[in-house]
Amino acid sequence: MSRHLNQAKRITRRHKPRWKRSGTLLYLFLIPLFVSTVVALLGEHYGHFVEIGIGFALLLATATLTTKGIAQETVYHETIITRAPKIPYKTMAMVLLGVTVIYLAYVAGSKPLLPALFVGLLGAAGYGLYYGLDPRHDKLPDMGDISPDLVLQTLKEARDTLAEAEANTAQITDRILQDKIENAIERAHLILTTIQHDPKDLRVARKFLVVFVDGIADVTRRYNAVDAEEIDPQMQQRLHDLIDDVQNRFDQELARLKANNLFDLDVTIDALKAQVNH
Repeated sequence: MSRHLNQAKRITRRHKPRWKRSGTLLYLFLIPLFVSTVVALLGEHYGHFVEIGIGFALLLATATLTTKGIAQETVYHETIITRAPKIPYKTMAMVLLGVTVIYLAYVAGSKPLLPALFVGLLGAAGYGLYYGLDPRHDKLPDMGDISPDLVLQTLKEARDTLAEAEANTAQITDRILQDKIENAIERAHLILTTIQHDPKDLRVARKFLVVFVDGIADVTRRYNAVDAEEIDPQMQQRLHDLIDDVQNRFDQELARLKANNLFDLDVTIDALKAQVNH
């Protein structure tokens, strides 16, 4: 068993998904171009300096677009429900790389046009094979009669609000209160994950998210706006009790959503049994 696991790990490392690759390789290609621009400048070959400088800028733009495209694709693959990226950064980078190679070969390198075109197309094709293209399909499972835009907007707003609450929580000096709020936020993320697996749950959970997720962010925001010396022990205890209540409500909501999913599964099984019996 151990031998098979080790082989699986080696295969996983060897075949790293395209979207997990970085644009570092393209930045490394900038080094010789930078050296060439410096040499041209020191040698007072200003025309060649401008030509190489333009090529350097084009390749830098290609690397920057690639980095953005990979970051965008990472979010796409790690999110259960999302739309395909609107801006095809990697596709733009692939085209720009082809243009850059043609420019460096034909203009800066004074090579014939046809070989320059061939090398440029080869470079663009190699980019596409190595990095792949941008995702083009939306990841939108069956949502029943709920609008996909409503689901995506609600989840985004909840994530943004939780991110704000997390940033506020990091500034709280009361370690016990901080730990409680972090636990509550973790439960909120679990609820969001549950909704992503079954977006139809949003119909019954949306009001809950608006009230409690916004509420916990508001508490952390107001807490940090007050000097710690102004919070007496009685107020501190009320805050602790409030967060305990929020955690319990999150646990109840999570249990309710899971129970609802089990109910849906039971209904599906019964429907299948009925079809089989007929």
